Amino acid sequence: MTMQFVTEYIDKKVEENSDFIRYTFYELRVKNNLSEEDIEEFLDINKDYFENKGYKVYFTGDNYEINNENKVVEQNELMIAIK
Repeated sequence: MTMQFVTEYIDKKVEENSDFIRYTFYELRVKNNLSEEDIEEFLDINKDYFENKGYKVYFTGDNYEINNENKVVEQNELMIAIK
């Protein structure tokens, strides 16, 4: 995993929906073939990036609120960032 990969992936996600970013186990582990260590590093970088941009960041099992609705980050979701 390179920093270019991380940067391009963030840009792609923000372009898709800048208010709600979701990373799933499937997309990172299966589609992009990242190792557990790569996923941990990838999520750390993303957490810092999105928090610095004013997003609230949540991980598997965390509770969050969106559109006045309480939700939980599901087992297959690794990270959610909400603007």
